Amino acid sequence: MAASTTAPRPRWVVIEAAHIARAHTILSFAAFLTALAVGCWLHYEKIVKNGVAGYPEEWFPSVSATIGDWYPERNIFQILIALNSGPRLAVVFLQYYLHRTEASRLPGFVAITGILRTLTCGGWVYITSTDDHDAHDVLMISYIVLNIPWMFGSIACTPVQYGAAKRRRRNAAITFWLLLVPMIYFFIQHKVHRIPGAYTKYSFFEWGLIFFDIIHDSAAELELRAADLKVTIGDSLGGASEKVDISDEMPKTLSEATPSFTPTVQYAGSEKNPLNASVTDHAESSSPKQSTTWHVSSGLSFLSDVYLSFMFWSILTSLTPTLFYFSVWRLGFTGSEAALVSSLSPVLLGWSWFRECCRSRSGRTVLHVFSLAGLGAYVLERPEDRLAVVFFANAVACLGAAIDWAGLSGSDVGYQGILMGLGLLLTSLAKHANHSNNPVWPFIDDRSGGYNKTGIVLGLLAIYNFYTREVPSQASSPHSDKGVAHESAERRNADGSSPWFYNALAFGSLIFTLHELLAESSTTIAWSWTGYPIKGPEPNRHGSLTHIAQAVGILIAIVFSGPSGSTLISHPLWYAFGSASAYVMYSYKDWLGYFGAMGLAAFLMSVIPMIMQRVASSGKVARTYFVVWLVVILFDVASTFTVAYAFVPGGEPFRERTDLVLAAQMTLIGLAFRWPGINPTFPVVSLSSQAKAYARRTLAVLSILSFVVTLYRSPSNIPKPYRPGSRIVRAGIWTVHFGIDNEGRDSQRRMRDLIKDMELDVVGLLETDLHRVVFGNRDLTRVMAEELGYFVDLGPGPNQHTWGAVLLSKFPIINSTHHLLPSPHGELAPAIEAVLDMYGTEVTVIVSHNGQEETPLDRELQATELARIMSKTYPQPLIFLGYVVTKPLASRPAPYEIMITDGRVHDIDSKDWDRWCEYIMYRGLYRTAYARVSRSTITDTELQIGQFVVPKHSVGVTNDTEPARYLQAWKKEMPEDHWFPQEYMPEQGGRRGHQYHVFNTPLYYQFPEGAVL
Repeated sequence: MAASTTAPRPRWVVIEAAHIARAHTILSFAAFLTALAVGCWLHYEKIVKNGVAGYPEEWFPSVSATIGDWYPERNIFQILIALNSGPRLAVVFLQYYLHRTEASRLPGFVAITGILRTLTCGGWVYITSTDDHDAHDVLMISYIVLNIPWMFGSIACTPVQYGAAKRRRRNAAITFWLLLVPMIYFFIQHKVHRIPGAYTKYSFFEWGLIFFDIIHDSAAELELRAADLKVTIGDSLGGASEKVDISDEMPKTLSEATPSFTPTVQYAGSEKNPLNASVTDHAESSSPKQSTTWHVSSGLSFLSDVYLSFMFWSILTSLTPTLFYFSVWRLGFTGSEAALVSSLSPVLLGWSWFRECCRSRSGRTVLHVFSLAGLGAYVLERPEDRLAVVFFANAVACLGAAIDWAGLSGSDVGYQGILMGLGLLLTSLAKHANHSNNPVWPFIDDRSGGYNKTGIVLGLLAIYNFYTREVPSQASSPHSDKGVAHESAERRNADGSSPWFYNALAFGSLIFTLHELLAESSTTIAWSWTGYPIKGPEPNRHGSLTHIAQAVGILIAIVFSGPSGSTLISHPLWYAFGSASAYVMYSYKDWLGYFGAMGLAAFLMSVIPMIMQRVASSGKVARTYFVVWLVVILFDVASTFTVAYAFVPGGEPFRERTDLVLAAQMTLIGLAFRWPGINPTFPVVSLSSQAKAYARRTLAVLSILSFVVTLYRSPSNIPKPYRPGSRIVRAGIWTVHFGIDNEGRDSQRRMRDLIKDMELDVVGLLETDLHRVVFGNRDLTRVMAEELGYFVDLGPGPNQHTWGAVLLSKFPIINSTHHLLPSPHGELAPAIEAVLDMYGTEVTVIVSHNGQEETPLDRELQATELARIMSKTYPQPLIFLGYVVTKPLASRPAPYEIMITDGRVHDIDSKDWDRWCEYIMYRGLYRTAYARVSRSTITDTELQIGQFVVPKHSVGVTNDTEPARYLQAWKKEMPEDHWFPQEYMPEQGGRRGHQYHVFNTPLYYQFPEGAVL
């Protein structure tokens, strides 16, 4: 047989690397578009249908429904994605190979992120929403989160000579993240508000994310083609071409085990290896101002500094709630208020030897470690012990902050100003993610939503990074620049004539204003809240907008740093903008008032570095920061006296004068601006290019996380009554003592547990206005609204000077009105008047907190006003839930007779003589049960519950006489859905410290004869 003439088999195959990237792009688009086309062809109406609506209201499918719900589109999609996994991982490796340098480990980090991103992609592709909705969503969110380092890391690592690839990545990434905003908005419209058609709009933006994600990755083709990178499979190529054998990068055993398959990466032609060129370019431009690569070491240092700033704000904001626990329980001065003076610790820096010890690296490290005690105080059970430790920690934290802010530790003051703003933003974001509680506060533990151990571990890692990091040179410090020399010279040349006192007043006022308004994203929303129908922002849904405003403010400070920009930030016109925003916030409600608050937030954050630079320029550290913190303390007291005036001596002049306190805050901040005769010069805030880059990226990440948190924390439980079939309404009134239990811990979750067990449809909560520095700027409704599903009316805001009232309702709130009841002598009394849609019947619910025993005229006037409000809706059904302070059956001028007679309502049980403050009244409903549940250690007041049945629509109560209303019954005589939980009976020991008391059982009442239900 003749020998074969077939050509010898080639020893290698050469593939252009760009073709691999193109294959990845084609397969990605093909997978999604094929699934979309097949799905619309075969199952159109099924894949556009969702839990709210179907076709024609919904007419475009979501990604999840398209790729995961039906055969065969799901299978086609999964096969194409499986085929795409090889090119996808190859692109990750090739991108790493092209980007790697000896000067940075970021390309390796990005490559690892790319691999993890691929795995999570496989997770949400092959675990569909039909298989496991939660797992699918978690993997999808993880994929999006991993896109943050992947996208921005890829942009940072792209060499400058590949401009087209960098532009495509940057533009695609920006568009990708911008699309998240409307997508989240329409998802909330669909998931929470259940608006038909909203999911279709959401789906368009979801598909947009997919396409721009693919477009971002397609940029790899541009740079691989520009580099003329080729992959050789087979024996190594010979010749003069410059090449790198991938086997050199592999373990030796792997290389020896596969001698016939030896991939080689080769740069064709006479062009220099662009990788080497990139390294050369980087070496030639080692200045931070010219660096385009995120150095992992300095990046970690920056993140550590941000976390240390977060620790400072966490300790500072925990001091006042920790000490005010004692004041609240005694309703007056207790001596614990003296803990505020811990902030005056910077006065110790007047001793030069002490100042020199503290400013050293070792000294600052010791101060950081000591301040960590403030986070560790959560392990102490006694409130007195926690206060002592927090007192010490706050003193140390303020001492260390003064050293950094004055530039004594060698750090740029402008850089410290940016860190201060980022730390505050991170603090607010942590609270936003944790039901308005800072997870590392010492009065929060694992039972109340704390992550204290995690916070301490992160703090130790940040401190370790601070202590072990290399001392940066002037040219390489991520937070140093020529401005540091300027700043040091400015400080050295201070001759005592600079207005240090004015600047100290301004900085103290700024710190307090940041704490008062921006430590919690929903505080300014509470200022603008007016009730239902909703005409403004909502706390748990629009808090992210506050974060965006704060981020914009910091970005303004970054953009306008340097000599030219500093003139603009310190200009009186910018101060006029801030003052006008404060006026709008105070004077207007709903969206207009909140827009003013957003403007004020941006203004306050933008001036932090400028004012800090002014204060540092004086050189008088001890006296300056003593005045700074003295101003903070005075504002702490003044802002509290505006509402607590009735309980403190000398508080009357501050009564309801938030307007004057806010005006004083803005006036003092204005002293730091460039006024002729006061501060004619302007401070130069200087930031290195690297610090600016880190800060911008951190702002982007925090802003995106804020929206993700908002989406995650949006209530998933649709409010609906517990017993709709029987038309039963369970309503409770509870004075919750500002959400702090007898042990000084946050009580939101303990309140949730009891309300959940009692299955309350309507709840009135009193003493709930926590949007003040002394209460930690908290929102007491977050846990219950999110986990139990309630509509929430916050009642009068913190700028209305009451102790607060809240209405939680399983029924839709048609409209609500907030009242400030007459209070000529005592504290201002709030009331909420709301109309609820109870099974098609409009029922008015009133929640109020009247005055104390010491002010009888207040109580009489308040009862008269409440009686007027209740009587004007007669004979419509009504439930009153309030804190009245009167004996049962007491005659005028006591509130009882006024409210019962003039208000044309019934007491829930006039035979219950053992009452003083909490009362439930009603009309137009059938009362079937009445229970009193002990408080345990949650608060100082019991929970009272009334159970009612709404009569048949348009029929009303058929027999409203007293004998008909007091037909008492045994529990077993009532239908089972009227029974209260048996485990709270005293003979069974109660539950979690609660039990039925006074009567030791709920009281039950039969329906009158002839009742139409």
